[in-house]
Amino acid sequence: MFSFKMHPEFRLHGFSFSGKSELLPFVKEKFPAHYSFLSDLFDDKDYIIAKTSGSTGKPKSIKIQKKHLINSAKKTIEFFDLPPGTKALLNLSSDFIAGKMMWVRALFGGWNLEVVAPENRFVAQILQEKSFDFGAMVPLQVSANLDKMHKISKLIIGGATVSDALQHKIFDLPNQIYATYGMTETVTHIAVKPLNKMAINKFYPKSGLEAYYHILPDVSIQKDERNCLIIHAPDIAEKPVITNDMVDIKDEKYFKWLGRYDNIINSGGIKLIPEQIEKKLTPYIQSNFFIVGIPDEKLGQKVILILEGEQSVSIDFSKILDKYEVPKEIFLVKKMQLTHTGKIDRNKVLDCISKNNTFGNC
Repeated sequence: MFSFKMHPEFRLHGFSFSGKSELLPFVKEKFPAHYSFLSDLFDDKDYIIAKTSGSTGKPKSIKIQKKHLINSAKKTIEFFDLPPGTKALLNLSSDFIAGKMMWVRALFGGWNLEVVAPENRFVAQILQEKSFDFGAMVPLQVSANLDKMHKISKLIIGGATVSDALQHKIFDLPNQIYATYGMTETVTHIAVKPLNKMAINKFYPKSGLEAYYHILPDVSIQKDERNCLIIHAPDIAEKPVITNDMVDIKDEKYFKWLGRYDNIINSGGIKLIPEQIEKKLTPYIQSNFFIVGIPDEKLGQKVILILEGEQSVSIDFSKILDKYEVPKEIFLVKKMQLTHTGKIDRNKVLDCISKNNTFGNC
């Protein structure tokens, strides 16, 4: 039997609560989309059920121990120095782990939490009216509200990769902005990376580390034979978490994300990481795109560029890419399918292409 304890200084839109008997009816009336999770959080079971995002495979439901939720919250609170009374914004769905953990941090840490629906217009409206000490967003929400991002003193961005173009736009903002690395299995982030000048100056005394994620306390990392990250964090995951994320580990505290092992292209015996090719192409392509390998008689797999829209690009790839990275063909799709966090859902796009036997209909 587990009893989740709410911090006495917790506030929700300025209201205080004596316990779950007052909080749950209030949430059910005012924020019904979040009621199911909070009801589960305060029940007697020692675990909750959480859904994985499905961005790298089929979504699945997993059990997460409530003690692990609390331990994860502690890491964030201590790492970012977020004491009781912290004003925090929740603009994420609690269907997924990122939204769930904003509740846990606020309830456990005694924060003053404000809740809005994830849609950009609601985020824009509340940031027009108020400022916050802490918030979490996906890149799409940041892009849609760039002129208001300074209203959140410490902002973490997760759920999808922050593009170089977006990082350039936020780099000189006067607050601290960080990218996060984590997943449902690690109860959100186990590492963070500063994205703008204020965060870099605050966080990294030495230059040259800006591209690396810094792991949180009580987390250790290693690589497997595929060069994929293995995470050891016994206070939030009972077993080591073996990922499909290829990384470069600098030392026991820092690692750089390179790409997904699942996406590797073996073209003529040369192993290519699509995400690294995409990074080089991003400054030259304005629409959604991705790099993928498809079967080829001669090479085994050939590199192709899948581009959203009705018009191709005119780029001299040889000046941007290594010769093995140059796409052999460019294919157009009408509209890229995205995950709920704004990532291109490569699997769905490729499934659509496979089912329709054409690129143009997807």
